[in-house]
Amino acid sequence: MIDFEKDIEQCLQVLKNGGLILYPTDTVWGIGCDATNEKAVEKVYRLKKRSDEKAMIVLAADEREVLQHVAAADLSVFDYLQEAKKPTTVIYEGAIGLADNLIGEDGSIAIRICEEPFCKHLIKRFRKPIVSTSANISGEPTAKIFSAISEEIKKAVDYIVQYRQDDTKLAEPSAVIKWENGKIIVVRD
Repeated sequence: MIDFEKDIEQCLQVLKNGGLILYPTDTVWGIGCDATNEKAVEKVYRLKKRSDEKAMIVLAADEREVLQHVAAADLSVFDYLQEAKKPTTVIYEGAIGLADNLIGEDGSIAIRICEEPFCKHLIKRFRKPIVSTSANISGEPTAKIFSAISEEIKKAVDYIVQYRQDDTKLAEPSAVIKWENGKIIVVRD
């Protein structure tokens, strides 16, 4: 087994205290925080110099966790996700139990079930979803590897995960879809 226990412990402490982490996901490196903590979410918006009208993605460990934070999810979306060729974020209607400043004006929330081992383990241990937004200032290019993340971002977070910092495989953002009454609207592929 890959040893990232020290990183997990440090992240859990930071997340529980409303802090920010810089961590590898199943796509690009992300800035993360407790998705139920409005003050922590506000810190992410400030760091990214981003308007809070622009939604951020939330990572969940499994389908059950999605169902805890979406009022009436269409279960067939999970069949679609099983067949998806790349990590896919779904915009769901009827967000519940998350920080108000994460939820769209229309009540929607973007959630991705994360399969990356570190993320999945962290989210399960934290027992809450975690914000995941690309590790860049809003409007700047997305950092596709750890070494491309700006010093401004690195200095502003409370903990930087050591695991996968040396990974040089260029990462891509997730696909994003909106699921409405069994119909798929592609937002980003």
